[in-house]
Amino acid sequence: MSAMRNGHANSGANGDMIPAPISKRFSDIPSAIDIPVQGDQEDEAVEIDLEDLVDDPTELCTLFENERAARTYWMTVSLAYAKQKKIDHAIEMLNRGGNAMQDNNPKEKLSIVTCLCWMYLWKSREASRVLPDGDNQSEAKTKDYYLQLATSSLNEASRINPAFPPLFLARGVLQLLKASLQTPSKTAGAGHIEQDKADLLKSALKAFDQASKVSQGKNMLALLGRARALFGLGNYKESLEVYQSVLRKMPDLVDPDPRIGIGCCFWQLRYKDDAKQAWERCLEINPESKAANILLGLYYLDASSRVPTNSPEFIRLYKKAMNEYTQKSFKIDKNQPLTCATFASYFLSKKNLAYVDSLANKAIQFTDVNAIASDGWYLLARREHFNSNYDIAADYYRRADEARGGLERGYLPAKFGVAQLSVLNNDLGEAKLRLEKIIQSANKNERNYEAMILLGTLYAEEVFANQIATSKEDKSAEMRKAIEYLEHVRTAWKDPKKNLSPDSAILLNLARLYESDHPDKALECLLQVEQLELDQIPASEHPAGIEDEVALRNALRKNLPPQLLNNIGCFYSQAEKHDLASQMFEAALSSCMRIGEKGEDTDTDALVTTISFNLGRSYESQGLTDEAVDVYEKLLVRHNNYVDAKARLAYIKLRKNPNKEGPDAVAQLQQENSSDLEVRALYGWYLGRVSSRKKSGNVNEDPELRHYKHTLQHHDKHDRYALVGMGNLYMMAAREMRRDTEQEKQKRSAGYTRAVEFFDKALQLDPKNAYAAHGIAIALVEDKKDYKSALPIFLKVRETIKDPNVYVNLGHIYAELRQYSKAIESYDTALSKEGKHNDPGILACLGRTWLNRGKHERSLDAYKNALSFAREALKGSPDQIHFKFNIAFVQIQQVQHIMNVPETQRTLAELEEASEGLEAAIVALDEIATHPQPPYPKADLEQRANMARNTQRKQLGRQIEGQKEYEEKNKEKLAAALEQRQADIRRREEARQKALDQERERQEKIRKEREEIAARDRELAEQRAAEERQAQEADLTTDSETGAKIKRKRKTRAKSAGEAKSKGRTRRKKAESDEDEGESEEERQPKKRRKLASKKESNKYKSAEIVVDSSDDDDALERAEKAIENQPRSDADDASRADDNEGRMEVDNVAGLDDEDDDEEVTNTRATTRSARRGRVLDDSDEEEAPQRQEEEKEAGVFAEVDDDSDADKVKSGTGAADTSMADAADDDDED
Repeated sequence: MSAMRNGHANSGANGDMIPAPISKRFSDIPSAIDIPVQGDQEDEAVEIDLEDLVDDPTELCTLFENERAARTYWMTVSLAYAKQKKIDHAIEMLNRGGNAMQDNNPKEKLSIVTCLCWMYLWKSREASRVLPDGDNQSEAKTKDYYLQLATSSLNEASRINPAFPPLFLARGVLQLLKASLQTPSKTAGAGHIEQDKADLLKSALKAFDQASKVSQGKNMLALLGRARALFGLGNYKESLEVYQSVLRKMPDLVDPDPRIGIGCCFWQLRYKDDAKQAWERCLEINPESKAANILLGLYYLDASSRVPTNSPEFIRLYKKAMNEYTQKSFKIDKNQPLTCATFASYFLSKKNLAYVDSLANKAIQFTDVNAIASDGWYLLARREHFNSNYDIAADYYRRADEARGGLERGYLPAKFGVAQLSVLNNDLGEAKLRLEKIIQSANKNERNYEAMILLGTLYAEEVFANQIATSKEDKSAEMRKAIEYLEHVRTAWKDPKKNLSPDSAILLNLARLYESDHPDKALECLLQVEQLELDQIPASEHPAGIEDEVALRNALRKNLPPQLLNNIGCFYSQAEKHDLASQMFEAALSSCMRIGEKGEDTDTDALVTTISFNLGRSYESQGLTDEAVDVYEKLLVRHNNYVDAKARLAYIKLRKNPNKEGPDAVAQLQQENSSDLEVRALYGWYLGRVSSRKKSGNVNEDPELRHYKHTLQHHDKHDRYALVGMGNLYMMAAREMRRDTEQEKQKRSAGYTRAVEFFDKALQLDPKNAYAAHGIAIALVEDKKDYKSALPIFLKVRETIKDPNVYVNLGHIYAELRQYSKAIESYDTALSKEGKHNDPGILACLGRTWLNRGKHERSLDAYKNALSFAREALKGSPDQIHFKFNIAFVQIQQVQHIMNVPETQRTLAELEEASEGLEAAIVALDEIATHPQPPYPKADLEQRANMARNTQRKQLGRQIEGQKEYEEKNKEKLAAALEQRQADIRRREEARQKALDQERERQEKIRKEREEIAARDRELAEQRAAEERQAQEADLTTDSETGAKIKRKRKTRAKSAGEAKSKGRTRRKKAESDEDEGESEEERQPKKRRKLASKKESNKYKSAEIVVDSSDDDDALERAEKAIENQPRSDADDASRADDNEGRMEVDNVAGLDDEDDDEEVTNTRATTRSARRGRVLDDSDEEEAPQRQEEEKEAGVFAEVDDDSDADKVKSGTGAADTSMADAADDDDED
């Protein structure tokens, strides 16, 4: 049996290879022809060599006219010219011949006019689509010109005989060519066909159907035309079926080759590998097929686009596409539009612009496919774009877009090119508008990521420009859009199906966008850039002998850009990961050294200076002061006027020697650089934090305030550090003011207002100044008691200001708002900060908060926690007398609370513990009262101690006695209740355990039952299988010739004497006659079921199988047989005529199989009902004829049998989006 898959039909019987078919176009044109002429002799003739015709057919035409040659001679010579691709001479011959036959019967001229129409159609395929530059309009002979001539010839032929069969085919091809030249409409939606084009294609479809009907389905060119029209209408599935039917009926058809159409349909249905197989088969048959070569080249180009461009696989696929297929197609035909467009794209990537111009123009001129013309205009636009001819490029981009429909349809690369031109012309608004439209029009599954990258970059650049601008604008929306588009692209990198390579520029832009608000995400982007850079380092540059991955990574970092490493180090430092920051800064310095050693032009001095300073700051943060000093001193050796390094050295000296050397260094620095704002800020900090002075009551006399005022007046009135410093000083002064009288309160409030003015001015200059916002929040709390307004501010600045005091202030606000849990959490966070682990002030705040929580929740445990924190605060600062008072106060409050607790909710031990605390509080209050500087007046302390000594001591004593009596009295009840409770618990546990045991037993029982059932099922299955094997073995016998096991043949009953064989009758009728004549015998035997052999049609559908139960009456049996006779005759019924049609190509499945094989197939599929049915009774003649018929059908149907499942499975539901590169494929193989 032969099989065809994806255009393959090449296997012969017994594995013999069938010779490749050749083109039959012009095969009936002889090599020479004799033209009878008038002369002395009757048989005198002139021989014309049709393989070597003269270039000028004028003499031949004159000869034919003088001799009044018949129509066949005119047509034969013209077709000989056409065979040699001299179409113009063929047209001249046909025109002269038609004129010479004006007086003859019009039907004699019909064939000439029809042939002339075909020649015009041929010329239209080869003519230019548009006028080349410089051609005269009046002399233009474009595709449309020849189509008009073809239309005129077709109309003339139709007037002579409209039913002439070749006219139907010509009309269909004419409509196809006209449809291909239709300009795309701008109103049709994406993926829709214009109405005018659809009408032309439907007219072509109707014409091809008429041609096929006239020929009774034998005209393969009509079927090919139908397939091409369906392809143009986008019905790829049905088009594929028609192409495959042509190949089944005529597998030796190679010009035109239906395999090209099969491959194009598969491509549009997204079965690209199947398309490749079809085109490869086409090349096997015809290696010089220009269409198959270029289509395979496009297949490999498409495959190369799905692998990384820097991989060896990409190079292999790209070379195979261009060198093996595209180049060969170009050598075969240098004017093939699809090949020219492909080569032009290749030369554009190589910047060989001269070839781009000529090839793109050829693609535009000679194509009859709008998509290829669009590609040509786009290539010309890219050429002009590269040459900075932006106006010409914009015009070409417009033409490329309009060739595919423009507006909402159009060509996305052309639209993107126009957006790029808008960017180059600095028309960013227009560019963003165009890019937004491109992104919105794209499918979610096929996003235009190039447009997203460009649009995101434009928004990002707008944000960056605003950051350095003098007047700030709100660019939050632009930042959000930039991040959204760039993150979409970044996410697409993770999808292997999209085959997008990560781009460092996108990550760097994202890092800059994230820098202020999300430094962690910015660091993540930079680390991804680092990994990309490391991946690009070739293995040859890897240091030898390093196996540890971390060590290898550190060693390779010196090959990375120092700017990248420096930025990563800065983000690590900001995240307080100073050890990692130091590693990055050291690697950046090594990279600078590498650049210097290689002698590159990059100036590394500024980089080394900046990175060294950052390294010194990182050492400082780690406490490596000596290393930091060494770095700063080396910096000053390189640049002795580097003020920042001097400032850090002075600061380090001030911290180490705050008495002599440090202040002198700061003073000298201020004297040498009095105009430097950073130095002035350091000096102001020094005046406020280090100098030992007594603050006067007048804040205006404060030296720090006067320093900041001098900075604002004489150096920079917008110095934010000075503004915030002055605000802090005014707020501190207001905090110390008295508030006894109303006048003092107003003065104090005015001081806070003055401080807020300075903070507000700093915020106007820098909206993200967290220190100014922090100052405003403190002023709101201390002056206005506006806790709710201050709370959001503290929450915002806590991540920016790395200071525990922010969390302390948060704790104060939460405590005032009675949110004690959050207050305690804030204080704990402040304690966890560096240097605050045992801070007495924070511990005292925690004690106070726990005390207030205990009062609010009436919790004895909260009082105990308050007492614990108060003791820790005193332990941290034993000299502070008010911490000692706090302990005594908490102890007294604890006694007061426990005395109000019911007897049932307290214990004697707790009361005794409170009594001990009360005694300690009395002693502590007496000691505090005698202190020289008590926190409260001495009289108040003594009064509180006396109250505790006299009143609370007696009350607590009575409470202790009462608690003892209560516990003694209820001791037995409490013990009994406890015992009862424990018994209940034990009883519930036993019941629960018993229920679990019962459930386990039930599950185990079910499991065992299932295992027994499964074992029985296996035994029954094995027994059944053994019985079936025995039955099959019993049904086999040994072949006498081969010795192989074959199925035992059934014995057939003998025919009656009067039963004659008729050769022309079908088996079905023989069976009917057998039944009629053997009726008496059947009456004596019990009736069995009758089985009719199922018929297999040549397509994917199967005929119905009718089974008639013989137990019914005879009328029912006759009705069933009549139903079988009335069914359409299948290919199996025609198989008996195979001998009479040896010269005819079979195209349907061979169905004339041996009836015994049919019996075996049905027996295998319906083994369970075999005993209730019987096979069809065969006579001896059937058994003798079956092998002979089967052998004849194998010989006649080498190419006839088709694997229908393979075709049906290939055509799945849904049509893919049109691929412009494939659009010309089927057009190249239209019929002439």
